[in-house]
Amino acid sequence: MFAMENYHRATDLNDAVRALAAHPEARVLAGGTDVLIRLREGDGAFAHLVDINGLDELRQIDMDTSGTIRIGALATCTRIIEHEIIRSHLPVIAASLATIGGPQIRNIATMGGNICNGAVSADSACALLILDTELVIQGPAGERTVPILGFHTGPGRTILRRDEILKYFLFRPGQYRGIGAAYCKYAMRSAMDIATIGCGAALRMEGDIITSLKLAFTVAAPTPVRCPRTEEAAAGRRLDEETLALLAGIVEDDVQPRTSWRAERDFRMHIIRTLVQRVTREAANQQGGN
Repeated sequence: MFAMENYHRATDLNDAVRALAAHPEARVLAGGTDVLIRLREGDGAFAHLVDINGLDELRQIDMDTSGTIRIGALATCTRIIEHEIIRSHLPVIAASLATIGGPQIRNIATMGGNICNGAVSADSACALLILDTELVIQGPAGERTVPILGFHTGPGRTILRRDEILKYFLFRPGQYRGIGAAYCKYAMRSAMDIATIGCGAALRMEGDIITSLKLAFTVAAPTPVRCPRTEEAAAGRRLDEETLALLAGIVEDDVQPRTSWRAERDFRMHIIRTLVQRVTREAANQQGGN
């Protein structure tokens, strides 16, 4: 039996925000794939819950006339992966979510929960970072929109306040049109394992010249990170083996992998250097380059 002390099922978004404001110790229950495990383990920090599963307004996936795509925070991984808008315009999002757990987990887990739990290994984080995704957050004072870069502040921590809820993810057309993008998750097991390293790349090219590279990693620092030095070095260079080797060397300045029970730092660094080259190549292939 769960050691639950307080449970509130929200009737709408404002009701959820009010409940969180009234009970600062409460946690949001969305898919529950992380929260319920912590509760079953007896973690007292998860004994007070505000359940938002009844808020269908947070499940929407749509595109407006300008081309801006919106994914609700409660949309499940499976629904996002299978949605035609995502498959047509944001395939790297679908690819990253497809690496989460197994089908049963993806059927109930949400991208909102994957990001809001603050895990440095969040599989969707790389794809969101390389697309410069924006997050729309609801609190007692109304909405605020923030970039995904900077949303994570440390292991298990984000900028979300106790009385705020993530509503949806925004993708502006300038963030996803005309790019090639790819994601790779390296894990000790190919199925249902936490990433040892995750890497995403978004590439714009003119011929064989890189005009911009956006590169992101998970489990390579205390938070999911972009790689500004590596990105700057790539701009204006020909995409060839020499450039790829250069990027693999520079990336060491952008990441801070650590030793843990899952992997040694040196091993993680080797994977990081390898993935920079592999994922950049794949992003070029996705754009139609060689």
